[in-house]
Amino acid sequence: MDEAFIWQEVGEGGFRELAAAFYHQIPGDDLLGPMYPSDDLEGAERRLYLFLCFRFGGDTRYAEQRGHPRLRMRHMPFRIGEAERDRWLRLMDTAMSECEISPAIRPGLEDFFAQVADFMRNQLPS
Repeated sequence: MDEAFIWQEVGEGGFRELAAAFYHQIPGDDLLGPMYPSDDLEGAERRLYLFLCFRFGGDTRYAEQRGHPRLRMRHMPFRIGEAERDRWLRLMDTAMSECEISPAIRPGLEDFFAQVADFMRNQLPS
C-alpha cells in the first residue's frame, strides 16, 4: 500500500467526506449504532477523519489531540466480534462507493480497513 499515493488521491477533504459518509449510516444501524453515543457522533466522525489524515498524510492533529492511536485499547469497552467487524467493513465499503473512491486506491484502503477492523475484534468466534 502506497500511503503517499492514497493521500495524493484522497487528501484531507476526501477523508473528511469518507468519515462523514460512514458516520451518516451509524444512527440507523441496528448493530453498530448502539455502540456510538448519539451526543458524540460528531466527535467520533472527527476522530476518524483525523486518524485517517494522520495515517495516510502524516498530519499530526490526531496525535496532538489524542496521543498514540491505541485503537485496540480505545475500542476495548465495546463488544466487537466477527459480525461487528463485518458490518463496519460493509458500512465503510458503502461510504467509499458514495465518495467514489478511485479504483486505483480502493484495494489499498479496503486492505487497510480490513486489517484494522480485524485487529479491533475482542470476542472469539462463536
